Amino acid sequence: MAGIVIVGGGQAAASMAAKLRALGYTGDVTIIGDEPVPPYQRPPLSKAYLLGNMPLERLALRADDWWAANNIRLMTGTRVTSIDRAARQVRMGDEVLGYDQLALCTGAAPRWLPEGIGGRLPSVHVVRTLADVDAMAPEFVAGRRLVVIGGGYIGLEAAAVARKLGLTVTVVEAAPRILGRVACAETADAIRALHISHGVEIIEGTGLARLTGTDRVTGAELADGRLIEADFAIVGIGVTPTSALAEAAGLEVENGIKVDNQCRTSDPAIWAAGDCASFPTGNGRIRLESVGNAIDMAETVAENMLGAGRAYAPKAWFWSDQFDAKLQIAGLNAGYDQVVARGGDGQSFWYFRAGQLIAVDALNDARAYMIGKRLIEGGKQVSPDAIAAAADLKALMK
Repeated sequence: MAGIVIVGGGQAAASMAAKLRALGYTGDVTIIGDEPVPPYQRPPLSKAYLLGNMPLERLALRADDWWAANNIRLMTGTRVTSIDRAARQVRMGDEVLGYDQLALCTGAAPRWLPEGIGGRLPSVHVVRTLADVDAMAPEFVAGRRLVVIGGGYIGLEAAAVARKLGLTVTVVEAAPRILGRVACAETADAIRALHISHGVEIIEGTGLARLTGTDRVTGAELADGRLIEADFAIVGIGVTPTSALAEAAGLEVENGIKVDNQCRTSDPAIWAAGDCASFPTGNGRIRLESVGNAIDMAETVAENMLGAGRAYAPKAWFWSDQFDAKLQIAGLNAGYDQVVARGGDGQSFWYFRAGQLIAVDALNDARAYMIGKRLIEGGKQVSPDAIAAAADLKALMK
């Protein structure tokens, strides 16, 4: 058995397999995932699923019978231990599987706090997999106390769920403000105000000294000496691309598995897509952690495996649900030097670099998001003054 082998069982793997079949590929397709379940949606884990509003079966990316109907072999609960590039084989313990082409969709892993400061106490949790969320769900009982370490999107989404379920919540962010790496100060101000209005305590500009407790977390001792009492903790301090398998196989690694503009690694028979892969753009090499990137990059790989020779051009979009608010993001704000804020039905924040619109954050303003996304993807020139002055944003599309 050879054909195409996909390592990783997430969104990118599922999208790639589906695209291969849609393009008419009739050879063997095998997905090898280390989780014990078929590919599923990750974004709802920290939102609707944790809140109890989305049942397990709705997380599945495809119905159980779809895989067999499309002749896609799913190997769940299976870890690839090594790649033999010369023999074109992947090894899973004592089992070996050959490939004609290999795709690495290995994703990313959450960063943990060091064990020496309580990072591995039993009631410390991260949010990445179904197992992670199932493990923390019993902790979400009204009246209990949660401390969230890290003021990024994952931590803030978990904080919102906890408050909606009646927990006392404190978010601790070591940087000067929440969302410091991913959003402008104006967006952070709006999100902070949202959380405070719902009773979340947010502590910024203060690091964590350690989590206290022996058998469980009892609190968080901050760098300034304050002690926050807590019954459990969620750590949301970012992720690391899962590239050890690729690196051990001698593939080039640079902030993840390094691919060219067609998503091919340094081995012409091996490709990579999703959170694990870094790719070139006009503004340098980047790695995107988003559903949109996982889907689009995986589909590009599928096309190029079949000879399309297409360069990958990301159309970046993201979203975050917190309380009754939906934050929708289009574009990449790296290197922005100006932000224009607009009101209206919701709020929107427009990012410019050297006068060029590069991204928009829209909070409860789906219209601004859609218009901004079309302007950015279309490369339409629109000035900061035009955004600020427009009575109707749609007029800017003309």
